[in-house]
Amino acid sequence: MASSPPSKRRRKNEGVDDDTSSPVVVFAHGAGAPSSSDWMIKWKDMLGKALNAAEVVTFDYPYISGGKRKAPPKAEKLVEFHADFVKKTVARFPGHPLILAGKSMGSRVSCMVAGEEGIDASAVVCLGYPLKGMNGVMRDETLLQLTIPVMFVQGSKDGFCPLEKLEAVQKKMKSMNELHVIDGGDHSFKIGKKHLQTMASTQVEVEDLAVQAIASFVSKCLAES
Repeated sequence: MASSPPSKRRRKNEGVDDDTSSPVVVFAHGAGAPSSSDWMIKWKDMLGKALNAAEVVTFDYPYISGGKRKAPPKAEKLVEFHADFVKKTVARFPGHPLILAGKSMGSRVSCMVAGEEGIDASAVVCLGYPLKGMNGVMRDETLLQLTIPVMFVQGSKDGFCPLEKLEAVQKKMKSMNELHVIDGGDHSFKIGKKHLQTMASTQVEVEDLAVQAIASFVSKCLAES
């Protein structure tokens, strides 16, 4: 099991005396790449800065840790390991709000973990939620059962999550939820050069807007919790 190295506990907010105001983020990787992938490292850094996090903690699921490259098991089989890691992380940062985040499969498991006994998360951030399974079945059961706020960031060209299907699920969800769409983005938010030229934007600028939307959502959740 790999976890991120300790970082500075927090940057002091102006006018805030509460030492535990900054959230701790537990960030889960997707099915095909570990927490040490370039994508995960980049988003870990962006989330940490945008959320003024005490720490963004990453880890590897057992099937991929230690350089293993086994096929991922069903998401349900990862819940216990993930939940245990979350509880250990929370114990290291008593009093700090908890935010669960994940890439693709990691976001789906994060949503399952959010409903587990003993997990008290303020919000879940789903980066590329895999709503559509390989067999075409919609994976919406967990989302419909959730009672804590959920933020979705999805690429408009993500074949694992047709936006019209996700928007239909959002309307049926009990929990507060928001969707930020990355126009032209694939499952990992990558946008083609021609599309970026049409938008008169860059990959960095588009992802920065997504992170700002996440920060705004999390800020609202923390204010209401």
